[in-house]
Parts: sequence; structure tokens; C-alpha cells
Amino acid sequence: MGKLIWHEHARYVSITASLYTVWAAYFGLVYRKFFWDFVHGIRRNPGGLQPANQDAFFIDIMVKTPAIQIISLVLGLVILAFEYPAPFMKGTAAYRSLVARIVLLIFQVFFAILFYQGTNGAIWSLAAIFGYTRAIMLGEVMNEAKDNKARMERA
Repeated sequence: MGKLIWHEHARYVSITASLYTVWAAYFGLVYRKFFWDFVHGIRRNPGGLQPANQDAFFIDIMVKTPAIQIISLVLGLVILAFEYPAPFMKGTAAYRSLVARIVLLIFQVFFAILFYQGTNGAIWSLAAIFGYTRAIMLGEVMNEAKDNKARMERA
């Protein structure tokens, strides 16, 4: 058997998580729900679980104005442009940076965990973060970075 290439594995997980987050953000625009409403929620009969008054800020940015869903949608598309890669991203220093991918995924986790539909995308983004972290710890370098280094040494 071969040796697992962690950054490639994390890349595939990140693509899947970002696609799921984009889908969840789109779905969250239609069905808006603040995921953490059960923490301080008030149970009413009839009406079910309703968010407490102290959660009004989150209700404003997720239910009344879907800012978090829109941020998650844009962030998921940016990560997909990094991971797939988009033609304008390939060959750039940001594309070769594993740390930049980790930072983008951390933001994706933060925003996706806030709304109900984005929780699975956030969990898989965490798995991709762990994969990229393991790749950095093992000293893995992307093939594109190796090719650019060789060009610099020849010049």
C-alpha cells in the first residue's frame, strides 16, 4: 500500500465540505433558522421552541437579514476556487499555501455553524482543517510548489 498524502485527502474533504456549505447557505436563504436557539430557548405550547430575547442579534443577522448565509455562500465559493482550482488561482502563492486554506476553512466553520443547515458543512470543514494541519506537521508540500522551486533554482 502507498503512503497517504494528507493535503490531497484534505483537499477532497474541503471540496465536499465547501459544496455542502454552498448548498446549505442557499437552502438557508429560503428556510432561515438560528441553530443555537435551543440553548436559551423558551418552550411554548403552541409554538414550540422560540428563541430568547437575548438572541435577538442572531435572529436579526440570520432570520430577518440572511447576512450569515450570504457570507457562508461567498466563502464557500472562494474556497472552491482555491481547491478546484479556478484558472486565475492556479500558480499563485495563495494557492500553494496550506495555511491560507486552513484560515479560510476556520472562517467557514465559524459562519456555517451558526445557521441550522450549515452544521454538517462545518463538521466536514473541521475534518479538512485537521487533514491540512497533519500535512503541515508532516512537512508536505504541494506539487505546484515543488515545480516553482525548481524553476527558481534554475534561473
